[in-house]
Amino acid sequence: MRGCVFLERNINELVAQMTLEEKAGLCSGADFWHLKGVERLGIPGVMVSDGPHGLRKQDQEADHLGINDSIKAVCFPAACATAASFDEALLERMGRALGEECRAEDVSVLLGPAVNIKRSPLCGRNFEYFSEDPYLAGKLAAAQVRGVQSWDVGTSVKHYAANNQEYRRMTCSSDMSERTLREIYLAPFETIVKEARPWTLMCSYNKINGVFASENPHTLTEILRDEWGFDGYVMSDWGAVNDRVKGLAAGLELEMPSSNGVRDAQIVAAVRGGTLEEAVLDKAVARILNIVFRYADVQHPEAKFDRAAHHALAAELEKECAVLLQNKGALPLARAAKIAYIGGFAEKPRYQGGGSSHINASAVTSALDAARVNGTDVVYAEGFPADRDETDEAKFAAAVEAARAADAAIIFAGLPDSFESEGYDRSHMRLPECQDRLIARVAAVQPNTVVVLHNGSPVECPWAESVNAVLEMYLGGQGVGAAADALLYGDANPSGRLPETFPYQLEDNPSHLNFPGDGKNVEYAEGVFVGYRYYDKKKMAVRWPFGHGLSYTTFEYSNVRVSADVLNDGGTVTVYADIKNTGDRAGREVVQLYVADRTGTAGRPEKELKGFAKVALEPGETKTVELSVDARSLSWYSEALGGWYAAPGRYELLVGHSSRDIRGAAAVEFRTEKLLPFHVDENTTVGELLADPRTASSVRQMARQFMDTIAPAAEDSADAAKEAVSDEMARQMMDNMPLRGLRSFGAFPEGALERMIADLNAKMAQ
Repeated sequence: MRGCVFLERNINELVAQMTLEEKAGLCSGADFWHLKGVERLGIPGVMVSDGPHGLRKQDQEADHLGINDSIKAVCFPAACATAASFDEALLERMGRALGEECRAEDVSVLLGPAVNIKRSPLCGRNFEYFSEDPYLAGKLAAAQVRGVQSWDVGTSVKHYAANNQEYRRMTCSSDMSERTLREIYLAPFETIVKEARPWTLMCSYNKINGVFASENPHTLTEILRDEWGFDGYVMSDWGAVNDRVKGLAAGLELEMPSSNGVRDAQIVAAVRGGTLEEAVLDKAVARILNIVFRYADVQHPEAKFDRAAHHALAAELEKECAVLLQNKGALPLARAAKIAYIGGFAEKPRYQGGGSSHINASAVTSALDAARVNGTDVVYAEGFPADRDETDEAKFAAAVEAARAADAAIIFAGLPDSFESEGYDRSHMRLPECQDRLIARVAAVQPNTVVVLHNGSPVECPWAESVNAVLEMYLGGQGVGAAADALLYGDANPSGRLPETFPYQLEDNPSHLNFPGDGKNVEYAEGVFVGYRYYDKKKMAVRWPFGHGLSYTTFEYSNVRVSADVLNDGGTVTVYADIKNTGDRAGREVVQLYVADRTGTAGRPEKELKGFAKVALEPGETKTVELSVDARSLSWYSEALGGWYAAPGRYELLVGHSSRDIRGAAAVEFRTEKLLPFHVDENTTVGELLADPRTASSVRQMARQFMDTIAPAAEDSADAAKEAVSDEMARQMMDNMPLRGLRSFGAFPEGALERMIADLNAKMAQ
């Protein structure tokens, strides 16, 4: 960034030369997609554009819902698909392609990626989000950000924060504990800010615990800037501003789109009226200008928008994203076999979602197109349409007959745009009824029935036991048909893994009773138990677990080990696992590392993803995978401490193929001097005091005396069983006894309890 150093020295000088009105004006857009410039000072106006998975650049009649056409561009796989790659290098590669396109089209900031958590399968915008897991979402999105910004083009990571539904998203309050907010909903943003330094963030529409995200100083300043060190600017989602002056003071620098001068005047009036310090406005303007010049001052004449090359890239990437959910032997297909293609998606695939990210695709390859190009013997029967839930008995009968006469039947199913889009949530988790009915009828006559899914979020699959194979393509971009063809016929080996759990039914989802709220508030009552954290803790059966995915080859795990048995606070430990391809074709395995807290700390998930690696292996080849953990990998957010905390003790490091398929484990002992705040009062229990190293020695003698008082007969008992029960009863009573209760047993003379409590609290304060 050749000019940035010079410009950073002169930003404050530029701000000092601006009028109050010019400064206020820079804090809102010039129109729908452009930022204002100040010609007399050489400040250029720059353009931003939608497009987490493609460039939705609109030059005329701009809108935010994808209604009006944008330029012809390449639609890459959506985040629901790329998340399934479990591949940071793939996301960075896609990001570099998007960044080059932005440079070629003079777009300074690409609005994305979107990293909101898939809290419920019903969220209409899930196709644009990565995962139910914050670690996976953060790591993959950070890689995409690095790729885009390698072209000196900014990203705007969205939607900050806790925007997990479309219903009343502009006013509803997402209500949750600070721990839930930090561990689940802010964690992906934290990873991206710290590891990829995005140029901008986009605030969400909703309230967070009663405060609009656009005017929330806790999230915009205290956490984002003061804790994480974010040094870019925050822009609003389009129309997300509630109170412009409050927002500016809280840390929202840029309002989009243009307010036609209305909000600018409010800022000017607030400064002149003394309700907003001009220094706050100056800082906001400086942050915006720093990013504007970071783009404008660097030239990339080599950038070009090669649509044909990027179309091929989109198809190549999707091959790495598709997830083989089930396979009883029908796949891969033989090119010489007679195959029936059924379903409207075979001819008109659903390859992207609806709304603000909708791309005007430069070309679209369907599975039917790809099969015919490759000379495959395919018979096509529509069966059901791609765009609606409609049953036509004649088309059903034709599809069933085609399946009966073929060697295998491939049903291309999924969710139409009318079922899943920005702006509204799904009302259920089912496929269109016509699809479920036809799948069941085809499976009844054709044992080699394969279902290929096109969807942005989990669906119920009541026919899963009846079909031979299921291939999840998600919303795979404009090359989805070519990718599906390669995977179905074995030209590519499936290597995607589920970035979310597929429950058997909607009612199993942990958010079910609290989604989407009453329109004013939505309670995140499940806390940190989102997705597999909930299903695994309850040991609940699921259709397909988080991290699941099959291959046309097999892998063997062995020799799981650690670099050290002890992990000290501030250090790291490396986990090693040997992975062998035991099949007869090349493949890629996703090795997943989960951490399990075995210290006895209450309220923790059974396991949490804290590392992953995708490894390519030839038949018979073995490679050693290395994954590292540190104190943060073990930690949870303590509201009492106001920070991250891991209890000292034993943690298991679980290496596996999915959250439900652990292949090996090792253990580490964590050592730390950090302790949680502890205030002693009359209701503090003896057990709490014995468990804390700061107080244990002070109360141990008292505990022994208490045991002797309540269980003196145990020593004289001739019945060993009764003696054991008596001892256990005494221990449990002691553990649960509040200090005030010991008075009844004569443990404290007058005033002694109060003195002891004061002494213990004084020791805590040291």
